[in-house]
Amino acid sequence: MKKRILISTGGTGGHVIPAGIFFQHLKNDFDVFLSSDDRGMKFLNLEKEKVKIINTPKIKNNLFILPFNFFLIIVLTIKSFFFIRKNNINILISTGGYMSLPLCISAKILNLKIYLFEPNMVIGRANAFFMKLCKKIFCYSNDIKNFPKKYLDKITVINPLLRKNFYSIKSNTNNIEDKIKLLIVGGSQGAKFFDQRVKDTILNLSKKYKLKIYQQTNNENYETLKNFYNSQNIDYKLFDYKDNFFEFMSDSNLCITRAGASTLSELTFLNVPYLAIPYPFAKDNHQYENALFYKNKNCCWILDQNNITNEILTEKLIQIIENKDDYLEKKKNMKNFSYQNSWNKINEKIIQTINEN
Repeated sequence: MKKRILISTGGTGGHVIPAGIFFQHLKNDFDVFLSSDDRGMKFLNLEKEKVKIINTPKIKNNLFILPFNFFLIIVLTIKSFFFIRKNNINILISTGGYMSLPLCISAKILNLKIYLFEPNMVIGRANAFFMKLCKKIFCYSNDIKNFPKKYLDKITVINPLLRKNFYSIKSNTNNIEDKIKLLIVGGSQGAKFFDQRVKDTILNLSKKYKLKIYQQTNNENYETLKNFYNSQNIDYKLFDYKDNFFEFMSDSNLCITRAGASTLSELTFLNVPYLAIPYPFAKDNHQYENALFYKNKNCCWILDQNNITNEILTEKLIQIIENKDDYLEKKKNMKNFSYQNSWNKINEKIIQTINEN
């Protein structure tokens, strides 16, 4: 009889998309369930995943709301407990975030094996909280900031998780000699900064280079950007984060992006050099640490949003475009970093880790 695994996730695409990838890796060898909150459901394909909705409240430092939130977490923990027992779950995999609190607590009460996943270069607070209880934690590096030294032996290093269709895309060979195909990615939560502040830079670049713009946006800013590009006669394509934008990614030869772990992994795998502008309010500044991990391997450039002006951003992009040797070096380093990343190798490592423990 197959072991039964529950993957706990929710919130942003940074949590939910890796959970979906774990699901695909495990579904042939185990009986797999998946839990998410309502926010995360938009990133899941309900025809494929067996999903349980658990809406864990975000714990805020509000004395009036705090007692209610704790009471709700207790209620959800009880519901999680009975869900786990009813479905005879043997193993819990948590992709982090406060959304997993009730399930991790229930899993510990029921003495289940718990595995954690940390894609960022800073240990998440929920993962740090449950570190003592887990068997292993899947990471992309042994050098995770703020990671408790006494639990370093729990790290299982895997190659960055990618959606399976990425492996069927040929490595990006588009260079920037003829046309700048610029991808702009704000992440699953969007980035008003990109929608509002990049326009002047794009306008400046369009006067100097032949451009094709692929820009992620949302319904709120769609019409504004559409009117801007049409009025300036700039070739463009707007899309939503939920779209399968790997097609746009694979056709791009330069990118401006936030520094979510999944997006940086995908861009690096497809050899698309990128200028990372980390979200400055990310917890523990983890987006900056994610970008720094790749910058130290000479795979990208970084700009601090707090110090960006239109002039600085324009000057930086022109510098990137004009310095062909540096650009090509980034592509080469990306290729060297990613060449061992294959679906089968990751699959084997995950399944072996779970079966060994």
